[in-house]
Amino acid sequence: MIQLSSIRLPLSAPREEALTKALRRLGIPRGKAARAEISKISVDGRRRPPELVYGVTVFLESEQEERALAQKTPGALFKRREELDMTLGDTPMEGRPVVCGLGPAGLFCALLLARCGFRPIVLERGPSVEERSRAAADFAAAGRLDPEANIQFGEGGAGAFSDGKLTTRIGDARCDFVTQVLLAHGAPPEIAFQQKPHIGTDLLTGVIASIRREICRLGGEVRFSTKLTGLAVQGGRLAGVETTAGPLAAPVLVLAVGHSARDTFAMLQAAGVPMEPKPFSVGFRIEHLQSEIDRALYHGAAGHPALGRGEYQLSHRQGDRGVYTFCMCPGGTVVAAASQEGGVVTNGMSYHARDGVNANAALVVSVLPEDIGGGAMEGIAFQRALEQAAFSAGGGGYAAPFQTVGAFLGGSGRMGRVQPTYQRGVREQPLAPLLPAPLTRALQAALPALGRKLPGFDAPDSLLTGLETRTSSPLRILRGEGLFCEALPGLYPCGEGAGYAGGIMSAAVDGVRVAQAIMARFCPP
Repeated sequence: MIQLSSIRLPLSAPREEALTKALRRLGIPRGKAARAEISKISVDGRRRPPELVYGVTVFLESEQEERALAQKTPGALFKRREELDMTLGDTPMEGRPVVCGLGPAGLFCALLLARCGFRPIVLERGPSVEERSRAAADFAAAGRLDPEANIQFGEGGAGAFSDGKLTTRIGDARCDFVTQVLLAHGAPPEIAFQQKPHIGTDLLTGVIASIRREICRLGGEVRFSTKLTGLAVQGGRLAGVETTAGPLAAPVLVLAVGHSARDTFAMLQAAGVPMEPKPFSVGFRIEHLQSEIDRALYHGAAGHPALGRGEYQLSHRQGDRGVYTFCMCPGGTVVAAASQEGGVVTNGMSYHARDGVNANAALVVSVLPEDIGGGAMEGIAFQRALEQAAFSAGGGGYAAPFQTVGAFLGGSGRMGRVQPTYQRGVREQPLAPLLPAPLTRALQAALPALGRKLPGFDAPDSLLTGLETRTSSPLRILRGEGLFCEALPGLYPCGEGAGYAGGIMSAAVDGVRVAQAIMARFCPP
């Protein structure tokens, strides 16, 4: 295939014009191409008015023709069609593999294993995504927290309730496989070409359930409300697992438990599984009017139907710390994401339409292992202490403390145009004391700098709601080149909770990588 980029068109131009322009650049008639399709659409907001920038992929009848044409066309790139490596090893697996966790990593690992005949058994401590949605809604409305069914735990993992963003920087060819699976199971077609693709929480839950049903049709098995509680070891390698439903033989265990499985991490540490601390980030959710974000990005073109809702991603270096925005939710709400009693955790969510009044994003600062001690579990203790402090500051009932940006920066900042969306209610409180002083100072110094990058970001009536503590796992479960734990062969740490991903797409890709590593060693039993 031939890839062409930087095809610029005005906002009013039809998409078909991008295909015509690509073929004209190649110097071939439409009938010469076996297929031409839009592979990417982005917005260049630096120009006034903004322009749409297209990427187009053209397929000819043979790769030889594609290569020759790409070589003589400026700005064209030949790329060979890549098939996912599904090579099987020679060693029969003595039993069925077990996958622990049905977030993106576990879901895609189990899917690939099921497609190759391994009939995986999937353990998920929470319920199905349908039941989980009801539990999350009950917590948001009434404050009744189910520690096993919430924004963090249950089918789909934490990403299922945060807009279904698929943006990633990993540049792995497996991303295409993940995208194609999502499309086949009902994701909106535009995720194939959006610059920052997203599915939306309301649609993603159905996509997840559909993938789970395929795993089961192929001989896999999903056991909901079943938590991993221990490991069985024989001869220095994994032999089985202990669960809340009883013991289970397991020649292979894929550990895809997510970043909030604190009791599982404690069990693994007690079992001698090697782990190390890693950097993570904490901070707040910042809210603005979505209309103001649109105007800051697109100026007079704000509101044009070709642009969609404005998105941003900002960063600033403050000394040895990074301050950045994360998980930006256009037209979204701030959600209650606690998974343990007595702690307040915030996250963000958007539906597919992104039609809410406010925009929100995590505004976080990096926490280094040396900030909190050298042990692998120190980060979890740090997170928990912050969450408990936020609970107290909110006054109980999982209400969250909030403050305007103006007040947080030491000036005046009365709440006005921007109204809080956090589901459990808010209580105005100083936020600076909730974080260690170096982290607070870094955030306060960064806000004006980020405001210079995106006008209005540090507007005095913007809102900060706290705390955001679950940006990523604070530890890493060690694995070697074969992607298994060399201290315990048969154990495959995987995904975001194990410290090898950050976000839906990268976690799903790591699940595929781990499945490939297992398949390269074994053949189905």
